[in-house]
Amino acid sequence: MNPAKRREIFLRLQAANPHPTTELEYRSPFELLVAVVLSAQATDISVNAATRQLYPVANTPQQLLALGEEGLREYIQRIGLYKTKAKHVIQLCRMLIEQHAGAVPQTREALEALPGVGRKTANVILNTAFGQPTIAVDTHIFRISNRIGLAPGKDVIEVEKKLMKFVPAEFKLDAHHWLILHGRYVCQARKPRCGACIIHDLCEYKEKVI
Repeated sequence: MNPAKRREIFLRLQAANPHPTTELEYRSPFELLVAVVLSAQATDISVNAATRQLYPVANTPQQLLALGEEGLREYIQRIGLYKTKAKHVIQLCRMLIEQHAGAVPQTREALEALPGVGRKTANVILNTAFGQPTIAVDTHIFRISNRIGLAPGKDVIEVEKKLMKFVPAEFKLDAHHWLILHGRYVCQARKPRCGACIIHDLCEYKEKVI
């Protein structure tokens, strides 16, 4: 895919949604961090349902640590892998308090050192909470990047590196959200909605149906 096509893709996504953001509900970097950890292999809807009950009770590292692993499980038991996630969140809270004075760190290295936080989660926090132009490659972005020819790669790291290289600078901050939302609602895995796609004429997917 040539640079002109890539630029036009993001111009159209921007025109359709000038201010994209995550569908996870949060009011602080810490709330976002916990929500993203909980969202692994789970839907944003299920996470939001849990955090709407959890955050009025405990929404700081200190409060969650006081709630404890068993207490946290009560709020997140409808989320997949909730036992492991509860363990990670409590460990994460302890590390934030002991190593970062309770604040969410703003570097990839420090974030990835936290339990339950990998590269994708770190990228989400850096981008959404702290406004850094990172691109977190989830299943949607990996699929779209390969399917439409935007930034094809054999794994998420390769796709991320290509996106960081190919996405024009002025679109990098929001590219993550545009691509996720496009993959979630339009360029879906089993049956892409090509007829409703605003970039279908730019897409290089050979099996599209208009």
